[in-house]
Amino acid sequence: MQTIILATDAWRPQINGVVRTLEALAAHTPALGAEILFLTPEGFPGFPLPAYKSIRCALPTRAEIARRIEQANPDAIHIATEGPIGHAVRRFCLGRGLAFTTSFMTRFPEYISARLPIPETWSYAFLRRFHAPAAITMVSTQRLRTELEGRGFQHLGLWARGVDTALFHPRRALPLALKRPIFVTVGRIAIEKNLTAFLALDLPGSKLVIGEGPQEAELKALFPDAHFVGALHGDMLAGHMAAADVFVFPSRTDTFGLVQLEALASGVPVAAYPVPGPLDVIGDAPVGVLNQDLRQACLQALMVPRDACRAFAERHSWAASAAQFVGHCRPCASAPREAA
Repeated sequence: MQTIILATDAWRPQINGVVRTLEALAAHTPALGAEILFLTPEGFPGFPLPAYKSIRCALPTRAEIARRIEQANPDAIHIATEGPIGHAVRRFCLGRGLAFTTSFMTRFPEYISARLPIPETWSYAFLRRFHAPAAITMVSTQRLRTELEGRGFQHLGLWARGVDTALFHPRRALPLALKRPIFVTVGRIAIEKNLTAFLALDLPGSKLVIGEGPQEAELKALFPDAHFVGALHGDMLAGHMAAADVFVFPSRTDTFGLVQLEALASGVPVAAYPVPGPLDVIGDAPVGVLNQDLRQACLQALMVPRDACRAFAERHSWAASAAQFVGHCRPCASAPREAA
């Protein structure tokens, strides 16, 4: 069986699309003759990020990174994130002349500029240099691929996302004691997710927020009528999702938005802005409404048939996603395309 080391700074106990994607990938690669071995922050000292105290930033040592990779003796190496773990593994590969692949999973330039006076062009230049030596940099959509090519990124390949249609299913709906219609959003409660745009809307029924993050206390105080239930997992997350009438995705910066597929698999239509992420997942499919007027999108989404949402999601499998990933991986023995 082929062994693939996958280096990631994003890992449990974090709950986000990156972690869920990597876990789903690992569950589906054995059927393809490949095994994922994760190289994560676990076992390294670290410190909490100032803006995300629930997220720890690892402090990996070169010796331990080398020991873990050499012990695994992998056939391929993939770097999923551009944090300290990703940089340490990149340094190891370049020092040994080993090929590796990377993935562009998060729009850090937009996230950083939302908090600090740092131009997005600076951050993209940094990321372009990080990914330049990779044999392939995997991206989730063709739209993102085209955008990054316009920013000077090279050697890009598509790695589509999937959804767990067994976990996320209309039959899992819980009997929530909330006034209908229920508009739900799921994800990190942080400024880049643009939750204020949703919570400030004049909508009938109830607003349900699933997740946690640095902006949670502020938004609870500003919008006391909204229902914040914290981070949910597994059956509880799926049950709350399926109980909703509309899934609202107010983010303008996500590279994909896996949670949109999870909502659709639950039979819940999506309301969002017509921006990358929603455009890639929903497009012109009759399973949601994309509108610069988010309130109108929410109200119109109430008319979308739930069975159409479920049928759409069933066409997006994690098995196909895993096959794309494995197909892009390159043997460690090959030299990288260029030094950096």
